[in-house]
Amino acid sequence: MEQAKLKSKKTFNHQAATYDHDAKGQHARKLYPALVNTISGLSYETILDLGCGTGAVLKRITDNDARIKAYGVDFSENMLAQAKQKLGDSAILTFGDAEHLPFDNEFFDVVYCNDSFHHYPSPEAVLAEVRRVLKKNGVFVLCDIWIPAFFRSITNCLIRFSSEGDVRFYSRKEICGLLSRYFHTVTWDRITDTGFMSVASKNIKM
Repeated sequence: MEQAKLKSKKTFNHQAATYDHDAKGQHARKLYPALVNTISGLSYETILDLGCGTGAVLKRITDNDARIKAYGVDFSENMLAQAKQKLGDSAILTFGDAEHLPFDNEFFDVVYCNDSFHHYPSPEAVLAEVRRVLKKNGVFVLCDIWIPAFFRSITNCLIRFSSEGDVRFYSRKEICGLLSRYFHTVTWDRITDTGFMSVASKNIKM
């Protein structure tokens, strides 16, 4: 597990300087419009970008409403450096592990994660942390890679040889099953040819 994290950190530290405009960041950028549009339809005052990368999505959010209390957390020092340069004082950016978020219980109205969930070796630990930091009626928005079943099974068999820290690509059933353990009213939609979005509300009865 730790080896996957270290591979991911090395990968994103290497990609940080060019991620906003080169091929490595292209998939993430294709997800931005649908993600930002969904977030804009939510009511919130505090928001966390989980795996904030270069801060491109946070930049769009804070430019739209400077009153939002925006936070970002990432495991790549170089990605955070790019984000800090981009965002200045408009967001609080923190180095951290998604499995151990450095925030109080029920702190955020919205948490979102864009194109990094497939790098997490302990997805349930991450979801438990997301649930913990969300307020009682908080919302989690997850965007990530979608691959057709046949190619996904092959990719997941070979993924252990990845040098970039990829851990697993998920089916619709798998994502909805994971999210349903920690949230309710889970939705799943294809938003690009190779990307999906799931939206889940915190289950206040858990």
